[in-house]
Amino acid sequence: MVVVKSFSVGHGDMFYIRHGSDNFTIIDCCLSEDNKEEIVEDIKLASEGKGIQRFISTHPDEDHIQGLTYLDEQITLRNFYCVANAATKDDFSESFERYCQLRDSPAAYHVYKGCKRKWMNQRDDERSGAGIQVLWPNRTNEHYQAALQDAADGIAFNNISLVVRYSVQGGASFMWIGDLETQFMEDIVDDINLEKTTVVFAPHHGRHSGKIPNSWLVKLDPQIIVIGEAPARHLNYYTGYKKITQNRAGDITMHCEGDKVHLYASEENYGTRFNDFDDEGQAMYDYYVGSITVETEYTLDG
Repeated sequence: MVVVKSFSVGHGDMFYIRHGSDNFTIIDCCLSEDNKEEIVEDIKLASEGKGIQRFISTHPDEDHIQGLTYLDEQITLRNFYCVANAATKDDFSESFERYCQLRDSPAAYHVYKGCKRKWMNQRDDERSGAGIQVLWPNRTNEHYQAALQDAADGIAFNNISLVVRYSVQGGASFMWIGDLETQFMEDIVDDINLEKTTVVFAPHHGRHSGKIPNSWLVKLDPQIIVIGEAPARHLNYYTGYKKITQNRAGDITMHCEGDKVHLYASEENYGTRFNDFDDEGQAMYDYYVGSITVETEYTLDG
């Protein structure tokens, strides 16, 4: 059973993927004193029986690494995926200090566009791959190199975000873009391989400053855009696209089954409804809000 979950963590991001293979992936971390025990317990239960666990850090802004020390202490992040960087901060937190320790440790794997790694996107006789492809960064790109320098100077961190795409064999696909800014996405559009993707998580929590440009949207042609929990006045609602707004939905759980994605929200009164309905699926998770049929078949392992 493949499950993708987006946690409701306020103005931050945190996700997991329970793969159909022997893999479990956590993407970003935003834990507080109020939610950390519940979320980590959820992750422990969801990852039971999985032989390979990895953590993917899109970039080291606090709202994507908050509580990283607690998460590492609770589950031990033995496989830490991030971009190679020398980010610094004058006023650094405990979470950023742990990020730097993991980034510079033997547990780290520094990802880049098109990278291949056993069980991330390669199989062997022991287990199949996780269906994860890293689309960005191109480490020789001039815009990315400038963003790396800004991070090393402690100026800004958004544009060192990686872009990762996860595909379920014969089913849905998902994309994470970290906090890339709109102009940066425009600048690199000819240097990143974009294709139709079922669910796209809007960068910068859905803010106007991270709006996915039309040059990307035409290629991605998403069936659903997930908009995060930035203040409503700062959100871009992607007119013309189906979306889920995490401000109203709470936790979003997506159960992938064949060419279907069944969607659930933790908020009982969330009103969005999608194309299809499945009577058997309505009691699996929190509150069922409908299903979609994947428009394109994908071929990567899941």
